[in-house]
Amino acid sequence: MPSSTLQKISWPAFFALIGATILWGSSFIAMKIAMREISPLLVVFGRMAVASVVFGLLWRRLGGFAAGKGDWPWIAFMAFCEPCLYFIFESQALTFTQASQAGMITALLPVMTAVAAALFLKEKLEGRTMAGLLLAVGGVAVMSVTGEASPAAPRPILGNTLEFIAMCCAVGYIITCKRLAVRHKPLYLTAAQCFIGLLFFSPALVLAPWPERLTPGPALAVVFLGLAVTFVAYGLYNFGVSRAPAAKAAAFINLIPVVTCLLSRFFLDETMTPGQWLGGGTVLAGVALSARPGSKRQAAQKR
Repeated sequence: MPSSTLQKISWPAFFALIGATILWGSSFIAMKIAMREISPLLVVFGRMAVASVVFGLLWRRLGGFAAGKGDWPWIAFMAFCEPCLYFIFESQALTFTQASQAGMITALLPVMTAVAAALFLKEKLEGRTMAGLLLAVGGVAVMSVTGEASPAAPRPILGNTLEFIAMCCAVGYIITCKRLAVRHKPLYLTAAQCFIGLLFFSPALVLAPWPERLTPGPALAVVFLGLAVTFVAYGLYNFGVSRAPAAKAAAFINLIPVVTCLLSRFFLDETMTPGQWLGGGTVLAGVALSARPGSKRQAAQKR
Protein backbone atom coordinates (compact mmCIF):
# COMPACT_ATOMS: atom_id res chain seq x y z
CA MET A 1 0.00 0.00 0.00
CA PRO A 2 1.57 3.33 -0.98
CA SER A 3 2.47 5.58 1.92
CA SER A 4 0.43 8.39 0.39
CA THR A 5 -2.63 6.17 0.69
CA LEU A 6 -1.98 5.46 4.35
CA GLN A 7 -1.68 9.18 5.06
CA LYS A 8 -5.21 9.74 3.81
CA ILE A 9 -6.83 6.75 5.51
CA SER A 10 -6.98 6.38 9.28
CA TRP A 11 -5.76 3.14 10.82
CA PRO A 12 -9.28 2.09 11.97
CA ALA A 13 -10.55 2.60 8.41
CA PHE A 14 -7.49 0.80 7.01
CA PHE A 15 -8.05 -2.32 9.10
CA ALA A 16 -11.81 -2.19 8.50
CA LEU A 17 -11.24 -2.23 4.73
CA ILE A 18 -8.68 -5.02 5.02
CA GLY A 19 -11.08 -7.15 7.09
CA ALA A 20 -13.98 -6.51 4.73
CA THR A 21 -12.09 -7.54 1.62
CA ILE A 22 -10.71 -10.71 3.25
CA LEU A 23 -14.24 -11.73 4.21
CA TRP A 24 -15.51 -10.89 0.72
CA GLY A 25 -12.75 -13.03 -0.77
CA SER A 26 -13.98 -15.97 1.29
CA SER A 27 -17.57 -15.36 0.19
CA PHE A 28 -16.95 -16.91 -3.25
CA ILE A 29 -15.91 -20.15 -1.56
CA ALA A 30 -18.90 -20.11 0.78
CA MET A 31 -21.27 -19.44 -2.13
CA LYS A 32 -19.88 -22.39 -4.09
CA ILE A 33 -20.27 -24.67 -1.06
CA ALA A 34 -23.82 -23.46 -0.32
CA MET A 35 -24.92 -23.88 -3.94
CA ARG A 36 -23.97 -27.55 -3.92
CA GLU A 37 -27.39 -28.22 -2.40
CA ILE A 38 -29.26 -24.88 -2.35
CA SER A 39 -30.40 -22.84 -5.37
CA PRO A 40 -28.57 -19.51 -5.88
CA LEU A 41 -31.57 -17.30 -5.10
CA LEU A 42 -32.36 -19.21 -1.91
CA VAL A 43 -28.73 -18.85 -0.83
CA VAL A 44 -28.92 -15.09 -1.28
CA PHE A 45 -32.28 -14.89 0.50
CA GLY A 46 -30.86 -16.96 3.36
CA ARG A 47 -27.86 -14.70 3.85
CA MET A 48 -30.11 -11.61 3.75
CA ALA A 49 -32.44 -13.22 6.31
CA VAL A 50 -29.62 -14.10 8.71
CA ALA A 51 -28.15 -10.59 8.55
CA SER A 52 -31.59 -8.95 8.81
CA VAL A 53 -32.33 -10.78 12.06
CA VAL A 54 -29.18 -9.31 13.58
CA PHE A 55 -29.89 -5.83 12.26
CA GLY A 56 -33.51 -6.08 13.40
CA LEU A 57 -32.26 -6.28 16.98
CA LEU A 58 -30.19 -3.12 16.44
CA TRP A 59 -32.65 -1.17 14.26
CA ARG A 60 -33.95 1.20 16.96
CA ARG A 61 -30.44 2.00 18.11
CA LEU A 62 -29.60 2.88 14.53
CA GLY A 63 -32.44 5.42 14.38
CA GLY A 64 -35.12 3.39 12.59
CA PHE A 65 -36.66 4.62 9.37
CA ALA A 66 -36.49 8.22 10.56
CA ALA A 67 -32.72 8.22 10.12
CA GLY A 68 -33.19 8.35 6.36
CA LYS A 69 -33.94 12.10 6.45
CA GLY A 70 -35.23 12.22 2.90
CA ASP A 71 -32.42 10.08 1.47
CA TRP A 72 -34.52 6.96 1.01
CA PRO A 73 -34.54 7.14 -2.82
CA TRP A 74 -30.73 7.09 -2.77
CA ILE A 75 -30.65 4.40 -0.09
CA ALA A 76 -33.04 2.31 -2.19
CA PHE A 77 -30.87 2.84 -5.27
CA MET A 78 -27.75 1.82 -3.33
CA ALA A 79 -29.41 -1.39 -2.15
CA PHE A 80 -30.83 -2.06 -5.62
CA CYS A 81 -27.27 -1.98 -6.98
CA GLU A 82 -25.96 -4.11 -4.13
CA PRO A 83 -27.11 -6.52 -2.80
CA CYS A 84 -30.06 -6.86 -5.23
CA LEU A 85 -28.64 -6.76 -8.76
CA TYR A 86 -25.12 -7.60 -7.63
CA PHE A 87 -26.11 -10.89 -6.01
CA ILE A 88 -28.35 -11.88 -8.89
CA PHE A 89 -25.45 -11.61 -11.34
CA GLU A 90 -22.80 -13.00 -9.00
CA SER A 91 -24.80 -16.01 -7.86
CA GLN A 92 -25.53 -16.88 -11.48
CA ALA A 93 -21.90 -16.27 -12.44
CA LEU A 94 -20.72 -18.83 -9.89
CA THR A 95 -22.91 -21.49 -11.46
CA PHE A 96 -20.95 -21.09 -14.73
CA THR A 97 -17.37 -20.24 -13.70
CA GLN A 98 -14.80 -21.02 -11.02
CA ALA A 99 -14.68 -19.11 -7.74
CA SER A 100 -11.03 -18.27 -8.46
CA GLN A 101 -11.87 -16.73 -11.85
CA ALA A 102 -14.78 -14.74 -10.42
CA GLY A 103 -12.52 -13.50 -7.63
CA MET A 104 -9.89 -12.41 -10.16
CA ILE A 105 -12.46 -10.30 -12.02
CA THR A 106 -13.12 -8.31 -8.86
CA ALA A 107 -9.68 -6.75 -9.42
CA LEU A 108 -11.43 -4.56 -12.03
CA LEU A 109 -13.55 -2.88 -9.37
CA PRO A 110 -10.98 -0.34 -8.04
CA VAL A 111 -10.23 1.02 -11.50
CA MET A 112 -13.90 1.12 -12.49
CA THR A 113 -14.69 2.93 -9.24
CA ALA A 114 -11.93 5.47 -9.85
CA VAL A 115 -13.48 6.31 -13.22
CA ALA A 116 -16.97 6.60 -11.73
CA ALA A 117 -15.65 8.68 -8.80
CA ALA A 118 -14.14 11.12 -11.29
CA LEU A 119 -17.45 11.41 -13.13
CA PHE A 120 -19.82 11.66 -10.16
CA LEU A 121 -17.71 12.68 -7.14
CA LYS A 122 -15.25 14.94 -9.00
CA GLU A 123 -12.27 12.95 -7.74
CA LYS A 124 -9.15 13.29 -9.90
CA LEU A 125 -8.73 10.74 -12.71
CA GLU A 126 -5.33 10.24 -14.35
CA GLY A 127 -4.70 8.96 -17.86
CA ARG A 128 -2.93 5.87 -16.59
CA THR A 129 -6.07 4.91 -14.69
CA MET A 130 -7.93 4.66 -17.98
CA ALA A 131 -5.02 2.74 -19.52
CA GLY A 132 -5.03 0.38 -16.56
CA LEU A 133 -8.78 -0.17 -16.95
CA LEU A 134 -8.41 -1.10 -20.62
CA LEU A 135 -5.52 -3.46 -19.81
CA ALA A 136 -7.49 -5.10 -17.00
CA VAL A 137 -10.56 -5.58 -19.21
CA GLY A 138 -8.30 -7.20 -21.80
CA GLY A 139 -7.00 -9.54 -19.10
CA VAL A 140 -10.54 -10.59 -18.21
CA ALA A 141 -11.20 -11.33 -21.89
CA VAL A 142 -8.05 -13.50 -22.11
CA MET A 143 -8.91 -15.32 -18.89
CA SER A 144 -12.44 -16.04 -20.13
CA VAL A 145 -11.48 -17.19 -23.63
CA THR A 146 -8.75 -19.53 -22.33
CA GLY A 147 -11.03 -21.04 -19.69
CA GLU A 148 -11.81 -24.72 -20.05
CA ALA A 149 -15.26 -26.10 -19.36
CA SER A 150 -15.51 -28.40 -16.35
CA PRO A 151 -18.22 -29.61 -13.96
CA ALA A 152 -17.38 -26.68 -11.65
CA ALA A 153 -17.23 -24.18 -14.54
CA PRO A 154 -19.44 -25.38 -17.44
CA ARG A 155 -19.54 -21.99 -19.25
CA PRO A 156 -16.65 -19.80 -18.06
CA ILE A 157 -17.13 -17.04 -20.66
CA LEU A 158 -20.75 -16.51 -19.64
CA GLY A 159 -19.90 -16.76 -15.94
CA ASN A 160 -17.07 -14.23 -16.18
CA THR A 161 -19.28 -11.85 -18.15
CA LEU A 162 -21.96 -12.04 -15.47
CA GLU A 163 -19.34 -11.37 -12.79
CA PHE A 164 -18.18 -8.30 -14.73
CA ILE A 165 -21.77 -7.00 -14.78
CA ALA A 166 -21.88 -7.60 -11.03
CA MET A 167 -18.81 -5.36 -10.70
CA CYS A 168 -20.66 -2.60 -12.57
CA CYS A 169 -23.44 -2.88 -9.98
CA ALA A 170 -20.85 -2.73 -7.19
CA VAL A 171 -19.55 0.57 -8.59
CA GLY A 172 -23.03 2.05 -8.27
CA TYR A 173 -23.17 0.86 -4.67
CA ILE A 174 -19.78 2.31 -3.70
CA ILE A 175 -20.38 5.73 -5.28
CA THR A 176 -23.85 6.06 -3.74
CA CYS A 177 -22.62 4.84 -0.35
CA LYS A 178 -19.87 7.48 -0.42
CA ARG A 179 -22.51 10.19 -0.91
CA LEU A 180 -24.77 8.84 1.85
CA ALA A 181 -21.96 8.17 4.36
CA VAL A 182 -21.66 11.92 4.94
CA ARG A 183 -25.04 11.92 6.71
CA HIS A 184 -25.64 8.35 7.87
CA LYS A 185 -23.87 5.82 10.07
CA PRO A 186 -22.20 2.94 8.20
CA LEU A 187 -24.18 0.33 10.17
CA TYR A 188 -27.44 2.10 9.31
CA LEU A 189 -26.64 1.93 5.59
CA THR A 190 -25.70 -1.74 5.90
CA ALA A 191 -28.94 -2.51 7.74
CA ALA A 192 -30.97 -0.72 5.06
CA GLN A 193 -29.20 -2.78 2.39
CA CYS A 194 -30.10 -6.01 4.19
CA PHE A 195 -33.77 -5.17 4.73
CA ILE A 196 -34.28 -4.05 1.15
CA GLY A 197 -32.37 -7.09 -0.08
CA LEU A 198 -34.50 -9.41 2.05
CA LEU A 199 -37.68 -7.93 0.56
CA PHE A 200 -36.26 -8.06 -2.97
CA PHE A 201 -35.26 -11.73 -2.76
CA SER A 202 -38.33 -12.93 -0.82
CA PRO A 203 -40.05 -14.25 -4.03
CA ALA A 204 -37.29 -16.89 -4.07
CA LEU A 205 -39.22 -18.67 -1.32
CA VAL A 206 -41.90 -19.47 -3.89
CA LEU A 207 -40.05 -19.40 -7.21
CA ALA A 208 -36.77 -21.15 -6.40
CA PRO A 209 -36.59 -24.93 -5.95
CA TRP A 210 -36.05 -26.11 -2.39
CA PRO A 211 -33.18 -28.50 -1.66
CA GLU A 212 -34.01 -32.20 -1.54
CA ARG A 213 -31.53 -32.58 1.29
CA LEU A 214 -29.47 -30.20 3.39
CA THR A 215 -26.20 -31.19 5.00
CA PRO A 216 -24.34 -29.12 7.61
CA GLY A 217 -21.72 -27.75 5.15
CA PRO A 218 -24.05 -25.77 2.84
CA ALA A 219 -26.26 -24.71 5.77
CA LEU A 220 -23.27 -23.34 7.71
CA ALA A 221 -22.04 -21.63 4.55
CA VAL A 222 -25.32 -19.68 4.34
CA VAL A 223 -25.00 -18.66 8.02
CA PHE A 224 -21.40 -17.58 7.39
CA LEU A 225 -22.51 -15.52 4.38
CA GLY A 226 -25.20 -13.81 6.44
CA LEU A 227 -23.17 -13.09 9.57
CA ALA A 228 -19.54 -12.73 8.52
CA VAL A 229 -19.92 -11.50 4.94
CA THR A 230 -23.16 -9.52 4.88
CA PHE A 231 -23.33 -8.24 8.47
CA VAL A 232 -19.65 -7.83 9.38
CA ALA A 233 -17.97 -7.23 6.00
CA TYR A 234 -20.47 -4.69 4.68
CA GLY A 235 -20.43 -2.90 8.02
CA LEU A 236 -16.63 -2.74 7.95
CA TYR A 237 -16.53 -1.58 4.34
CA ASN A 238 -19.19 1.08 4.78
CA PHE A 239 -17.21 2.32 7.80
CA GLY A 240 -14.06 2.47 5.68
CA VAL A 241 -15.82 4.22 2.78
CA SER A 242 -17.16 6.85 5.17
CA ARG A 243 -13.58 7.76 6.14
CA ALA A 244 -11.67 7.47 2.86
CA PRO A 245 -11.92 8.64 -0.77
CA ALA A 246 -14.07 6.25 -2.80
CA ALA A 247 -11.22 5.34 -5.16
CA LYS A 248 -8.83 4.68 -2.24
CA ALA A 249 -11.38 2.49 -0.44
CA ALA A 250 -12.05 0.53 -3.62
CA ALA A 251 -8.30 -0.15 -4.02
CA PHE A 252 -8.51 -2.58 -1.11
CA ILE A 253 -10.63 -4.83 -3.34
CA ASN A 254 -7.30 -5.93 -4.85
CA LEU A 255 -6.99 -8.31 -1.92
CA ILE A 256 -10.04 -10.32 -2.99
CA PRO A 257 -8.45 -12.20 -5.94
CA VAL A 258 -5.51 -13.28 -3.77
CA VAL A 259 -7.75 -14.50 -0.93
CA THR A 260 -10.16 -16.23 -3.31
CA CYS A 261 -7.47 -18.04 -5.29
CA LEU A 262 -5.78 -19.32 -2.13
CA LEU A 263 -9.00 -20.47 -0.48
CA SER A 264 -10.48 -21.99 -3.66
CA ARG A 265 -7.34 -24.09 -4.08
CA PHE A 266 -7.56 -25.26 -0.46
CA PHE A 267 -11.33 -25.79 -0.05
CA LEU A 268 -12.54 -26.42 -3.63
CA ASP A 269 -9.42 -27.94 -5.19
CA GLU A 270 -9.72 -25.52 -8.12
CA THR A 271 -6.87 -25.02 -10.60
CA MET A 272 -6.40 -22.45 -13.37
CA THR A 273 -4.91 -23.02 -16.84
CA PRO A 274 -1.72 -21.18 -17.88
CA GLY A 275 -3.82 -18.96 -20.13
CA GLN A 276 -6.07 -18.06 -17.22
CA TRP A 277 -3.05 -17.22 -15.06
CA LEU A 278 -1.79 -15.01 -17.91
CA GLY A 279 -5.15 -13.27 -18.12
CA GLY A 280 -5.32 -12.89 -14.35
CA GLY A 281 -1.80 -11.46 -14.29
CA THR A 282 -2.83 -8.97 -16.99
CA VAL A 283 -5.82 -7.93 -14.88
CA LEU A 284 -3.58 -7.31 -11.87
CA ALA A 285 -1.04 -5.48 -14.07
CA GLY A 286 -3.78 -3.15 -15.27
CA VAL A 287 -4.87 -2.52 -11.70
CA ALA A 288 -1.23 -1.92 -10.64
CA LEU A 289 -0.80 0.57 -13.48
CA SER A 290 -3.82 2.54 -12.37
CA ALA A 291 -2.88 2.41 -8.67
CA ARG A 292 0.85 3.21 -9.12
CA PRO A 293 1.97 6.25 -7.07
CA GLY A 294 2.39 9.49 -8.96
CA SER A 295 5.70 10.94 -10.07
CA LYS A 296 7.93 12.94 -7.76
CA ARG A 297 6.87 16.09 -9.56
CA GLN A 298 3.20 15.31 -8.99
CA ALA A 299 3.87 14.52 -5.35
CA ALA A 300 5.66 17.85 -4.94
CA GLN A 301 2.71 19.65 -6.47
CA LYS A 302 0.34 17.93 -4.05
CA ARG A 303 2.48 19.01 -1.08
